[in-house]
Amino acid sequence: MEKFVVIGAVAAGLKAAAKLRRGNPKAQITVVDKSDLISYGACGMPYYVSGDVDHINQLMTTTYGALRDVAYFKNVKDIDVLTKTLATKIDRDNKTVTVKNLTTEEESILPYDKLVIATGASPLKPPLPGIDLGNIHQLWHPDDAKAIRKGLEQGKFNSAVIIGAGLVGMEMAEALKVWELDVTVIEMKDRVFPAFLDEEIAESVAKYAREKGINILTSEKVQRFIGDTVVSEVETDQRTIPADLVILSVGVRPNVELARAAGLEIGVTGAIAVNDHLQTNDPDIYAGGDCVETINMITGKKVFAPMGSTANKHGRIIGENLCGGNAAFRGVLNTVIVKVMDLSVGKVGLNEQNAKDNGYEYISVMVGGHDRPHYMPDAKLMTLKLIVDAKTRKVLGAQAFGEGEIAKRIDIIAATITLGGTIDDLFDMDLAYAPPFSGPIDNVAVAANAMMNKLAGSLKGITAITAKEKMQTGKTVFLDVRSAEECKTLRIADCQNMCYIPLNELRNRLNELHKDDEIVALCKVSLRGYEAALILEGEDFNNISVLEGGVNAWPFACETGKAK
Repeated sequence: MEKFVVIGAVAAGLKAAAKLRRGNPKAQITVVDKSDLISYGACGMPYYVSGDVDHINQLMTTTYGALRDVAYFKNVKDIDVLTKTLATKIDRDNKTVTVKNLTTEEESILPYDKLVIATGASPLKPPLPGIDLGNIHQLWHPDDAKAIRKGLEQGKFNSAVIIGAGLVGMEMAEALKVWELDVTVIEMKDRVFPAFLDEEIAESVAKYAREKGINILTSEKVQRFIGDTVVSEVETDQRTIPADLVILSVGVRPNVELARAAGLEIGVTGAIAVNDHLQTNDPDIYAGGDCVETINMITGKKVFAPMGSTANKHGRIIGENLCGGNAAFRGVLNTVIVKVMDLSVGKVGLNEQNAKDNGYEYISVMVGGHDRPHYMPDAKLMTLKLIVDAKTRKVLGAQAFGEGEIAKRIDIIAATITLGGTIDDLFDMDLAYAPPFSGPIDNVAVAANAMMNKLAGSLKGITAITAKEKMQTGKTVFLDVRSAEECKTLRIADCQNMCYIPLNELRNRLNELHKDDEIVALCKVSLRGYEAALILEGEDFNNISVLEGGVNAWPFACETGKAK
């Protein structure tokens, strides 16, 4: 009987074990994990903290309500799971794993024919003064979530500081705001979601969060935590902030110590190196999940991209290969999606900085619109940014934000990039259409059309960042072609050279503009802005561009009142 040992009992490890069992009913499968909790959905923890999920055990149950505990895996899958058991040594020559029972301190030896390492990653804990004070938490394990939720239910917390404006940090900002805490997010880099958002979109997201009562501080470093036994204040390089709860969310590192000690290759990213079959340099040892590095499918470069979705894919592939299969993992696109209050934010593929760093001659375009026909009662606005290789027309990446349905659009673009598709493929896709779901030309097709226009030279667009710079010079005319009522509701603030002419009046009011001026046309989402630019170019205006995304995506100050 073949013996299989799996180190790690969360996503990748137990997925591999379960897939192995389906393909090999006679195998002896042993899984070890240092925790007493296994097979939990870690990504659901912010929603347990917020109260959207009633009980922490719901993150560890099947769809039909069975708790995925040791008994479940034994009775249903005939898999032996040893909890509170730490793997301390891998002996590759003798093909054994030494483990220690953390309750009894007893050591034992587990022989294996094939071994799976799924040791995951650990959250970074910066060595700052006061870091060990009470009520400073890292949301990495269900016990962390339970402790935070208990304190919230007991009314112990009034103000919270979150260190890091990444995925978990911003999800926790929402979760704590639900409990009506004063919430401050501190990010040492210059934007929220610094790992994947371009500046103009990050600024829009931060603006939204601030409007919802979350204090966002970027380009600011935490220096120490102040308190007696529990934290009371957070000191940065710019201020001191009251805090009786701190959430650390500053990144993770792969757990590779066991693999390194066994002589397994560690990759350039610091994670375990594996081939496309998820084998290490020892063909009898596989590794998957947050402890391994993978490949970016666009650039072909090694990346460390810990995600629950990837870990589950790794587990399935490993399990199939343990059964004699030939499954390969192609890599990742660093696809992410996150919810901040009612705003959805998503990204797939490369952002502009990634494209620059990898030497692409790229072009970007940003379009806004409703996620379904505007006449539908549940239609919501969204903004989509597309990044394309200017030479090949291949889609390199996309970002999106809005209260509308963006997950569908990010997934469409992820599929397109995976298959090596172009902007022409995006337009050609026969996507589902009905007014409750989407418009007759979906947002991704609109973005593809805009990109085609840009490549053809008929659309000259500028970003909000560029537009802001032009505003500060006072030399550029900004032409808002929305209706007077729209302009009263919301308009760009601090622009001294704004001209308001509704689109339907533009042809009759051309004398109010000068042909030699640089003019930036805009509207709510800049579709009318594009039409205005075409009208002006047809009348021999020489220097016309369009504000991409329009007022809806303007990330800086806005105001209401009578348009000038």
